[in-house]
Amino acid sequence: MTTDQHMPDSGGYKQRHRHEGPQKHIVVFIFSIVLTLIAFAAVAAGGVNATFAIILLLVMAVLQVIVQMGFWMHLKDKGHLLPILFMLGGFFIAGTCIVMSLYWVWWN
Repeated sequence: MTTDQHMPDSGGYKQRHRHEGPQKHIVVFIFSIVLTLIAFAAVAAGGVNATFAIILLLVMAVLQVIVQMGFWMHLKDKGHLLPILFMLGGFFIAGTCIVMSLYWVWWN
């Protein structure tokens, strides 16, 4: 069953979820490997500007987090708003702590 269908369930109807299949997971896995290889190649090349390498690594890390959270932890599915909000709150608190610690170290 590839579409949403209603199945009888002891007095009511139970909605079945769409089955994604392994194709999306394989594509996302390959994308994760490519992101890792790009980050590794940037550092292993040696001749790359350090600032560019750091920015590239940060961009690759953010993309990896989005891929991992969205596809492997299924946060792209319906009904996951509360966990997403809690994670965003955690990222905000962690970012605030990092910024404040850098401020205290460098400007005080």
